[in-house]
Amino acid sequence: MELIISVEEMKQYLRIDFDDDDALIENLIISSERLCMDIARIKCRSVFRRKDTAKVAVMYAVAYQYEHREDADHHKLEMTLRSLLSGIRKVGF
Repeated sequence: MELIISVEEMKQYLRIDFDDDDALIENLIISSERLCMDIARIKCRSVFRRKDTAKVAVMYAVAYQYEHREDADHHKLEMTLRSLLSGIRKVGF
């Protein structure tokens, strides 16, 4: 599966210069894209990826989950993502 953000791009954003967490970061990218698509209420990956804020929202979600692995507040994350994605969020599925 092609990722919306490469692992290398995400590591650069996170300022990570080691390879130990590559698998974790890849999984976070996949799950964060799905989370953002669910919040935006967009089912089609290609439609979601064409949206201006999609990549930024996924990067934010990955960074948040990576940096708060032990103490993540998922409600807070979801509320922030709703704000980031409000311009593309569909009224309903």
